[in-house]
Amino acid sequence: MSFLGRSGSSSSNGINQERVDMAIQELDMITDVFNRLVSSCHNKCVNTRYAEGDLNKGESVCIDRCVAKFFEVNKKVGEKLQNMGAAASGG
Repeated sequence: MSFLGRSGSSSSNGINQERVDMAIQELDMITDVFNRLVSSCHNKCVNTRYAEGDLNKGESVCIDRCVAKFFEVNKKVGEKLQNMGAAASGG
């Protein structure tokens, strides 16, 4: 079955609007996480003077660490929320 398959609430042209809406919502969430990541790590790691066209070594290392920490925290928060949801639902 394709992502935009014919099951569920399909319109006459065969596109499952519910799945399209879910995909749009997921894309919006991913875009939001990406934008927060870029903003946070840029503010922490990149000098606003922009003296050079490329990142220097210190900025590159800082960004690598910032991104790794951001995703690690995001993962831990997601796991905690899943555990809390499972506990609340009794399962």
